[in-house]
Amino acid sequence: MLSKIKRTLWGDVSMEEFKHFGLLSATFFFVVGAYWMLRGLKNAFFMHLVGPDFLPLAKVVSIVSLITILIFYNKLVDLLEKTKLIYLMTGIYGTSYVLMAFCLSNPAFAGAWIGWPLYVLIESFGSIVIPLFWAYVASVTDVSKAKKGYPIIVSGAQLGSMLGCLTVMMFADTLGAPGLVGIGGLLVFAIPVLIYTFNKNHVATAIEQKEAKKKPTGILEGLRLLLSKPYLMGILVVSTVYEIIATVMDFMMNKSAFQIYGSLEEVAKFLATFGLCVNALSFVFALLGTSFFIRRFGLTKCLVAYPTMIAVLVVAVWWMPGLWVFFGAQVALKGLSYALNNPCKEIMYVPTSKDVKYKAKSWIEAQGGRSAKALGSVITGSFPVIADLLCYGSIICLGVIAAWIPIAYLVGSKNQSLVDNNQIIE
Repeated sequence: MLSKIKRTLWGDVSMEEFKHFGLLSATFFFVVGAYWMLRGLKNAFFMHLVGPDFLPLAKVVSIVSLITILIFYNKLVDLLEKTKLIYLMTGIYGTSYVLMAFCLSNPAFAGAWIGWPLYVLIESFGSIVIPLFWAYVASVTDVSKAKKGYPIIVSGAQLGSMLGCLTVMMFADTLGAPGLVGIGGLLVFAIPVLIYTFNKNHVATAIEQKEAKKKPTGILEGLRLLLSKPYLMGILVVSTVYEIIATVMDFMMNKSAFQIYGSLEEVAKFLATFGLCVNALSFVFALLGTSFFIRRFGLTKCLVAYPTMIAVLVVAVWWMPGLWVFFGAQVALKGLSYALNNPCKEIMYVPTSKDVKYKAKSWIEAQGGRSAKALGSVITGSFPVIADLLCYGSIICLGVIAAWIPIAYLVGSKNQSLVDNNQIIE
């Protein structure tokens, strides 16, 4: 029975492969569970302490902060083995969340100032730890297994996302912001335990052994690779450019919600409901659709399908504006990003070197993603009135998508060429 279900959902996956990716899925469960619990709280708490009109500036500030974090992180890539790197980074974030929870619970520390470091802390977690997890997965997986196993990882992870959102919805009033941040820190501490369990039974591949012998390449090697390799620039576009459109829609949804719901807890519950719907859609699609679409239509067509769908959403939002239209469009945009676009772009990292997986990827996911959000914030800052943003912002977003689609096609075709010729980008 289990074999039939596995074959239906994910194709020809052996029991050993299922256990392999199942443990990685459990690890990602805690990664995204902690992230989504704090993600909704991040905006709600920031708006409560600092104000909603400062959200665009907060995204810009996060870019500056991430530069320092990325330099530190890239230095650690040269100094530490990949598993120890995970242990250290998750330890830092877990400890930071617990300390932040203490500050939030103490009236002497819980002032407006704390909204800024909490925002940066949660933003950087999504930009550092999530890409670090996927870099680790790519380093222990070949292309054929990735197409079968990545949907399994995403399916299990969405359960963690929904659990994180449900926790906020059910316990926001009882636990308050300090309690939720503290729980998020405890969830982060589970990540290194599961990675240790997985790594005990993992045998390094020949590629890993070869890469382990390479000399350190420096903290700016990832940036150099990104700027010199067209394939990586293509990954940058398909990985991050959607954040421009998402930031515009997110601003409209957040501002509308803040105007309709008054208190921190009510806004947090609304955003948690949003997160729950996003991850419910992601879970259903990852379980039933991700593997099927990748196997049936191929990586390139899936990469092109996502921006095409976003174009339809942009037109729909412009045509019928309103809080729940913003809500529905963001659910579709984010949900299919996690369930379809993200697994596809992670597969593109498999035929690459360690420096690409850990260093170039960190710049793409952290600075590239934040830069795309900053561009979206420039748009929202230029048109703070929602009516103007709907008109001019929609035109800009459609122009971005027009450039995105051909790039997605080209980078998908290049990936297929690398796989066919057994080459890697290094």
